[in-house]
Amino acid sequence: MVEAAAVAFALFTAMVVAFQLGLALGAPWGEYAMGGRFPGRFPPRMRVAAVVLSRAGVLAHQLTAGIGWLGWVPVALSAVSVAMNAVSPSLAERRRWVPIGVMLLVTSLVVASSPA
Repeated sequence: MVEAAAVAFALFTAMVVAFQLGLALGAPWGEYAMGGRFPGRFPPRMRVAAVVLSRAGVLAHQLTAGIGWLGWVPVALSAVSVAMNAVSPSLAERRRWVPIGVMLLVTSLVVASSPA
């Protein structure tokens, strides 16, 4: 179950990264992000922000040994993401990102609460 949750989390995270990269490259998905303030393509300054926000580090298992609390960071970030997307003024953003955020939250919670 833990392995399946970890794989699901990775897949949902990959979807988020792909979406952010798409925004950065000019995909017309602005209504699904930033409260729908930039429908269509993001302006250039927002494209840079999308790339910065989507950066993620990959750590080898041995680097995180002994700091189990680190596994709770994605849980906290996912919870904040769900809350922020749930109150977005953009209906399109809420419909797309709340379900994905919930999946990220659930799968990261399964991984974080598992024995190391």
